Amino acid sequence: GQLTGGVAHDFNNLLMVASSGIELLERTNDPSKRDRLKAGIRQAIDRGAKLTQQLLTFARRSPLNPEVVDLAERIRGMDTLLDRSLREDVAVIFKLPADLWPVEVDASQLEVAILNMALNARDAMPVGGRININSNRYILDAAIDRDHATIPAGEYVSVSVSDAGCGIAKDKLTKIFEPFYSTKRTGEGTGLGLSTVYGIVKQTGGYIFVDSEEGQGTEFNLILPVFDGQVSEKPEIIPKPNVQPRTHGDGVILLVEDEAPVRNFASRALQLRGYQVIEAASAEDALEILNDPDLQIDVFVTDIVMTGRDGPSWVKEALEKRPNTRVVFVSGYAEDVLDTQQAAIPNSVFLPKPFSLDDLTETVQKQFH
Repeated sequence: GQLTGGVAHDFNNLLMVASSGIELLERTNDPSKRDRLKAGIRQAIDRGAKLTQQLLTFARRSPLNPEVVDLAERIRGMDTLLDRSLREDVAVIFKLPADLWPVEVDASQLEVAILNMALNARDAMPVGGRININSNRYILDAAIDRDHATIPAGEYVSVSVSDAGCGIAKDKLTKIFEPFYSTKRTGEGTGLGLSTVYGIVKQTGGYIFVDSEEGQGTEFNLILPVFDGQVSEKPEIIPKPNVQPRTHGDGVILLVEDEAPVRNFASRALQLRGYQVIEAASAEDALEILNDPDLQIDVFVTDIVMTGRDGPSWVKEALEKRPNTRVVFVSGYAEDVLDTQQAAIPNSVFLPKPFSLDDLTETVQKQFH
């Protein structure tokens, strides 16, 4: 998962190069510049194709948007989605008590997990049958160990998805959550469904177990911790602007980005809007530039993950001598959205990659207000 997150970060940089290059192509009539832009886009596409193949080798990781939910209500609201996804000879039976404790989850991700388990149950019953989706309060007076996992004592909510299908052989039960492992015939499954379920549940802080016997059916059990009363903090993420872009900007931008193509496109976009841009390829270069006391900088635009020092750490140091400088953090790495360091830096906003050139320039413009 950590490696996949890093690959996704690089892939988002490639998307930035390609999308920004296309926008710049539409704004220039210089043949030589157009040729260079086309070459950069083609290079990004070729690298992206190779990264895609590498990405398919690993499990996927995505940022969570946790919220406190009524699990019974949320699952019951999936009935239409499940009806459309399952065959007519497969019925879904819900048993969802109204007094379940609240849980804090990414509701859309949890729906993906339940849907994947339901689809797995459907495929295990080629002649049709019933899928039971049940939920209950689950209290542990003492910690329990199962399948190399330890569940601490406490209060939980359980969700089970069961079927009366063909079941899973014992020698395959320990492998079903592995990416690209499938018990289905070639062409009938990717082997990513249950590994996705596993990743979602683990990211949520929960547990998942499976019980199955060949010819007797399968039951998946999710165990989710009860909401503790403290809502997870979310850093400020600016919405995409819906105003008309300005044609000219005033001010000095320090742009810090270790990916040269991304830095070049971002610099050109800001310069087209009239901003003066000073470029740095690393945090160390940025701090060296700032050693000049006569240099006036209005906004720092910096990547979060870079070779050497990361964005938040160098910005904190720089703000000690330039406390009024505003900051735009950018990154294509999902984990960064959850980074509490950025939330502690005043006058800062986060712009996720990939973003358009207009997104970038409008975000910088708003930091001048």
